[in-house]
Amino acid sequence: MADSEAMCTVVLSLQPEAPVPLLLLGVRDEFTGRPWQRPARHWPGSALIGGLDEQAGGTWLAVHPEQSRVGCILNGRGEFAPPDRRRSRGELPLRAAAEGQAALKELHQAPETLARYDPFYLVCADLSSVLLLGWDGVTADLTELEPATHVLTNAGHMYPPGRDNLDKPPDEKAARFGPKFAARRPPGDPDPKTATLTDAWGDWLGLAAGDGISATEPGAIIVRRELPDGRIYGSTSVTLVALAADGRLRYDFQPDPQAGGDWYPVETA
Repeated sequence: MADSEAMCTVVLSLQPEAPVPLLLLGVRDEFTGRPWQRPARHWPGSALIGGLDEQAGGTWLAVHPEQSRVGCILNGRGEFAPPDRRRSRGELPLRAAAEGQAALKELHQAPETLARYDPFYLVCADLSSVLLLGWDGVTADLTELEPATHVLTNAGHMYPPGRDNLDKPPDEKAARFGPKFAARRPPGDPDPKTATLTDAWGDWLGLAAGDGISATEPGAIIVRRELPDGRIYGSTSVTLVALAADGRLRYDFQPDPQAGGDWYPVETA
């Protein structure tokens, strides 16, 4: 857990021909005592918008409003990097959002660079495609996700079932929530002046709130774990991003979902 500026659930819905081709939901799970700042332009000279992990300086999700692109990262499973060589995974979503799929393709061909990171799943999504780079500490896999609704967890791409996850144990969260997110794709209307949060996100809001499942139950999307040493690990924020075909962007954010924190629109102008 030395480096964990990552999320533990990502839902992506790609429909390239739709008025809003890309919808993304990200739930960040983290030690609640780890300091962070809400989404903004935290990186001087950069157009990127995202939350800031104060401990390592990176992010779990970054949006490039001028390029209609989003990068985000999930913690993976596997071999950790040597402590004396470890780099922060939180810099990777910044690269993905800034450079696009080229960054993931370059990393895929750079094992010496990858070896400096703990395991991860890195997403780069835009209006027409979603690319996923997985690293388990030994091998790297690059996968283009087809138009559909997808659920990613720290086990990787777990919904819908396909060739890239048939050899993985079932993921209770993906199995429970994947069909519901897929069946209830919201419009993602990018104009907060004419479309309320509920207008834009519909049933996804209830699913993002946990769908009535306790935060301590296996397979929950909003989680809370009290550890023996007194620390609390849980869901610290939820992000909803909509990328419209005309270049508009909707970026909604909820801090502290465990306590029912208020949603608000992130400034993107």
